[in-house]
Amino acid sequence: MAFFATAVFLTAYAFIAADRINKTVVALAGAAAVVILPVISSEDIFYSRETGIDWDVIFLLLGMMIIVSVLRQTGVFEYVAIWAAKRANGSPLRIMILLVLVTAVASALLDNVTTVLLIAPVTLLVCDRLEINAAPFLMAEVFASNIGGAATLVGDPPNIIIASRAGLTFNAFLIHLAPIVAVVIVVFIVMLPRLFPGSFAVEPERVADVMALEEREAIRDRGLLIKCGVVLAVVFAGFMGHGALHLEPSVVALLGAGALVMTSRLDRSDYLSGVEWETLLFFAGLFVMVGALVDTGAIGALAKTAAELTGGNALLTTMGILGVSAPVSGIIDNIPYVATMTPIVAELSTTLPNDLHPDALWWALALGADFGGNLTAVGASANVVMLGIARRAGNPISFWEFTRKGIVVTAVSVALSAVYLWLRYFVFG
Repeated sequence: MAFFATAVFLTAYAFIAADRINKTVVALAGAAAVVILPVISSEDIFYSRETGIDWDVIFLLLGMMIIVSVLRQTGVFEYVAIWAAKRANGSPLRIMILLVLVTAVASALLDNVTTVLLIAPVTLLVCDRLEINAAPFLMAEVFASNIGGAATLVGDPPNIIIASRAGLTFNAFLIHLAPIVAVVIVVFIVMLPRLFPGSFAVEPERVADVMALEEREAIRDRGLLIKCGVVLAVVFAGFMGHGALHLEPSVVALLGAGALVMTSRLDRSDYLSGVEWETLLFFAGLFVMVGALVDTGAIGALAKTAAELTGGNALLTTMGILGVSAPVSGIIDNIPYVATMTPIVAELSTTLPNDLHPDALWWALALGADFGGNLTAVGASANVVMLGIARRAGNPISFWEFTRKGIVVTAVSVALSAVYLWLRYFVFG
């Protein structure tokens, strides 16, 4: 069965990469194939935490999409767009740098999917005002989101999985991963002009028009904005303290969405206008195909083989986990990969020399999985969400357009991470 699951996944992946057929159709067709064969059962699909559809991700996305739809009615995105453009004096490069920094910091505090859902409307409005292509800006932001999310326990779903298995604290992630994340973000910003050449030309007339705008006039409904602000504050607090509250982020997002739907009194078409139904269906199909790989042991066999090749050498094991995690996470989505790798890393950490920092392997896994999410368009949840937003906004980003940039960003990020891990845990101890 592992052969069939792998064959279906690779075939679907090839069609997604070719970008000739709608990726949602491909994902659903692949999911149907593994069910009909049958490789995976309906019970495994709908009820298994290890192999089934990750309903937390699906409903977190749905809740935040509804919240963003309501928030859009207030005009706050226009306000922020004009404010950002004016602070950057209308320079597209400065605007991109500003948005990248905001995205990276926000992704360290929130999950990266929530961050891109909030920052994308602002980006689209800025680019529309300046009449420039929004695709490079959206790609830069999702890269920054995956990088920034690596800095904290709550920034990226793989980190939450790792923390749960290894017993790591919020402060531990901040102390061990935030320094390298800061370095990678600085290098990434320096790379932006070369990564997106020709994306920063703008007509002087458009700059003058933007500079003449008054951002305060963009706010259309101050009362609704206040309600949204209160709900968002409560939702973000819920995200930060979901462990103590015993509420999953998906439940927090849905409660927030429900509160806004009831208090805003908007028409159904208004609060559902921003829901990316195709993106949600794509995730469902992808989860089923990856679940089949997990259920049949294909992912586990690949991970174990890669781990065994290190032969018990601490440095080689650490670099091996980092080096394998990045490309594999970029191909199959980093959430199921980390879920599969954590028991293997836990076992390896008990067999290596005592002079190695006990958590070094976990940091290698986290960095490889988080930074590897930038490799392809399906490497991380935030990538899929951002591409869906771009397509609906009339700025489609192809699989290969994203991947060409993502390979460069991932290679640089992983190379810097390798140097960091070597220096911190093997040179300076």
